[in-house]
Amino acid sequence: MASSSPQSNGSSDHVFRERFEALLPTIQKRWPELARHTLEATRGSMDEVVRLIEDKTGLTSQGVREQLEELMQTAGTRGRHLADSLEPLEEQLEQLLDELNSTLRPRIEKPVRQRPLLSVGVALGFGVLLGMVLSGGRRSR
Repeated sequence: MASSSPQSNGSSDHVFRERFEALLPTIQKRWPELARHTLEATRGSMDEVVRLIEDKTGLTSQGVREQLEELMQTAGTRGRHLADSLEPLEEQLEQLLDELNSTLRPRIEKPVRQRPLLSVGVALGFGVLLGMVLSGGRRSR
C-alpha cells in the first residue's frame, strides 16, 4: 500500500471537492447504498465521504480513499480523451466558418451596400415580426 504525504493528500482533497458534483453519479454507482442527499451533505469533503462509505461498507478508510482517488484519475483521463477527440472537430468547424464567411459575406454585402435603406427596412420588419412571434403568448390583457 502506498502512503501519501499530507501535502499530496491535501491536493487530492482539493481536486475532489472541485470535481465532487461530476463524481457523484460514479460514486453512487460504485456504492449504491449511499443516498445522494447524504453524499451532498458532505459538500465535497473527501474525509466526510470516506467516513460515510467506511460506515456503510466496512471498508478501511485508506481503501476507500484509494478507490475515490482512482475514480478521480479515471474521470480526469476520460475528460482529456474527450477534449482530444473534440479538437479535430473544432478545427473542422473553424474551417467551415471561414469558408462560409468568405463565400457568403460578399453575397450579403453587395446588396446591402447598393440599397442600405431597403436593407435596414427588411431587418427592422424581420425584428418586429420575430418580436411579435416570441412575445405572442405573454401579452397581458
